[in-house]
Amino acid sequence: MARKPTKAAEDLNLNNIVAAQFEKAAARVDLPCGLLNQIKVCNNVLMVQFPVKFGGRYEMFTGWRAEHSHHRKPLKGGIRYSRMVNQDEVMALAALMTYKCAIVNVPFGGSKGGLQLRTRNYSAEQLEKITRRFAAELIRKNFLGPGINVPAPDYGTGEREMAWIADTYDAFHPGELDNMACVTGKPLSQGGIRGRTEATGRGVVYALRELFRRPKELRRCGLAGGLEGQRVAIQGFGNVGYHVANILHGEDGAKIVAVGEWDGTVYNPAGIDIPALQRHKSKKGGVRGFRGAQFRREPRACLEVPCDLVVPAALENQITRENADRIQGRVIAEAANGPTTPAAEAMLSRKGALVMPDIFMNAGGVTVSYFEWTKNISHMRYGRLEKRLDHAKSSNLVGAIEALVSDKFPQAQREALVRGSDERDLVNSGLEETMITAFDEIAEIRNRRRGVTDLRTAAYISAIEKIGQSYLELGIFP
Repeated sequence: MARKPTKAAEDLNLNNIVAAQFEKAAARVDLPCGLLNQIKVCNNVLMVQFPVKFGGRYEMFTGWRAEHSHHRKPLKGGIRYSRMVNQDEVMALAALMTYKCAIVNVPFGGSKGGLQLRTRNYSAEQLEKITRRFAAELIRKNFLGPGINVPAPDYGTGEREMAWIADTYDAFHPGELDNMACVTGKPLSQGGIRGRTEATGRGVVYALRELFRRPKELRRCGLAGGLEGQRVAIQGFGNVGYHVANILHGEDGAKIVAVGEWDGTVYNPAGIDIPALQRHKSKKGGVRGFRGAQFRREPRACLEVPCDLVVPAALENQITRENADRIQGRVIAEAANGPTTPAAEAMLSRKGALVMPDIFMNAGGVTVSYFEWTKNISHMRYGRLEKRLDHAKSSNLVGAIEALVSDKFPQAQREALVRGSDERDLVNSGLEETMITAFDEIAEIRNRRRGVTDLRTAAYISAIEKIGQSYLELGIFP
């Protein structure tokens, strides 16, 4: 009896996936083949191995820093701490950083770093020693600096690690004026910027708001109306997933029906109390045991619940050929890097779902990192010069209106009208404008370029053409 042919295994290598997505878009771009190859390849990859002493023992660590493209400087990209990180992943993430910077018109090249470790296995003191030692390796190899390569937080890292890296760089370069611009995502007291912590999540929300302002786009995926009342399932309740959930729930009136974390999924079709879930996670370390929802052991179960929007905000390869047919959401908003495989995206598109690609959706973090970097270079806090001037102008205008109508605004309303813009207001305004402009450019390509039917290909085309133009203007490819 003849054997039934087995289905070929799906390629889950993120580097191969990004390369294939690039090739699909590059076929529709009018640039020389050699230039396309230059845009595609990763320029430099540094691998380091170093020891750290804990008490009487030594432990070896392996890390990478990939520099994908130098068409703009400095290069930009996060550093992640994970047991699963490897060179292929870091190279792929560096390429994604190049493309997303181009898509949202941020003048950086793309980079990424990673260190193989599980943060839960180390104390804060040990993590500081590891981080400073890794930073020293990057500094010595010229892979870190405000005009060279500027890291930021990623999976497993945050403000604390960025402050350690900045302090280490300052120790190597005493007295240099722009030292604090060597990393972004720092604490406010160390040159950080208001709004950076929630920037990636808020960028996702701004993109979704723009989608829901476009009835034609919504009709493509079978939705209508606004974000209020839309059922949302979110995978990942870390920095990005939490802020997406909190903003959609608190500002837009969306209903968060499911949240997936490392220890399982919580589901409530009537909606989850997001602040309560965050308090529970802060206390317990996960979502298991939360009383405001049903619990399911499988972390990826959140992707398959009845909903309108699915927001994968965890790691790559979460929606694959194996589970794509069980995804019920009409919009998949990729807050994570590479959460949807090409085979899964094809299946979702055939079902009429809209995939909003990672290289656009999660660009809010690098956008606000750019604002922080420019703040550090200029040594001036956003809003410091204009806030009181805005207040005075608005106060005069409101006073003139009150005199004209012979009536007074209620005090609370008057205070809201005359308040000057502070740093957070300006950061959020810049982020919203960035996401809307990028959406316009991507949608224009998708709607007008022959043979382009999805937003991901349109986003890659946007990035490739901008990067290619930069190289041509530099004179590298006459």
